[in-house]
Amino acid sequence: MRTLTLLAICAGTLAAAHEDIADKYPQSELYNKPVEVIPHVWSAIGATAPPTYENSGHNNNLSFIVTGDGVVVINGGASVRLARALHDEIKAVTDQPVRLVINENGQGHAMLGNAYWADLGVDILAHADAIHEVEENGDFILQGMIGYNRDKAEGTRVVAANLSFDDSYLIEMGDVTLEVLHLGPAHGPGDTQVWIPQWGIVIAGDIAFHERMPPIFADTCTSCWIETFDGPFTDLGATYVIPGHGHPTNMAQVTRYTSDYLKDLREKVGAHIDEGGDLAGAYYVDQSAWAHLDTFEELATKNAGRVFEEMEWE
Repeated sequence: MRTLTLLAICAGTLAAAHEDIADKYPQSELYNKPVEVIPHVWSAIGATAPPTYENSGHNNNLSFIVTGDGVVVINGGASVRLARALHDEIKAVTDQPVRLVINENGQGHAMLGNAYWADLGVDILAHADAIHEVEENGDFILQGMIGYNRDKAEGTRVVAANLSFDDSYLIEMGDVTLEVLHLGPAHGPGDTQVWIPQWGIVIAGDIAFHERMPPIFADTCTSCWIETFDGPFTDLGATYVIPGHGHPTNMAQVTRYTSDYLKDLREKVGAHIDEGGDLAGAYYVDQSAWAHLDTFEELATKNAGRVFEEMEWE
């Protein structure tokens, strides 16, 4: 199959990623057909929108690496049906078996498809904090997926990863060495990055955003996220970045729309606090510079409120 260059994938990405665009691969449960980002590294790019019945919960990136002696999949998918659809695409690319699935965190679209892979006897790896998240909240996450996915949720059950790591996990498979990393606190518990130094590519997960607004959770430490991003993540020196959401890109783009965004929001909220502002007013700090990002309407005010609650105690 023809390899798509990173430049070709990224051309027109803002238009291509817009959340109003319909499912671009209607014959499959996947929102997008997988593309070969660089040789041997593929990604099915999800919708940069909230999960819906129409996108089947495929609103994150489902990636896989063809190593020469098996396939490593990054993200279990939001359901068993979605995992099966990804596997069908893998089998169209290679006859190498899937040997490992890595969950980039404990969110539904990273792990609810684990049951499909586990039933095939495939090992599943996740950070210890992500596994804890699944064990604590998996049933609640599953019910949320059933709520939007209805009949497409059939057969899905909660299965936690059977392999865990804390800081790093080295995988040597075929012609490839993968470094599975937890570089520090960022978007959520157990954020995981897959770094392939020989090819200069990082499958970054939710530490990095650029086409949709980064969501800030109630327990997110934004100062920690910035420190992790500007330190060990940037220090990888990656040439190519597959973020958790949105098209493959480079470090300059994800820096602008992740670290720079978080710094800007903290600066605006900090000034609001210094002026004696309250939570109600914090929702309206100026984020117009980021209004072109997908999910801005859903997330901007929530993000500002959560940063206020974080910073008022700093």
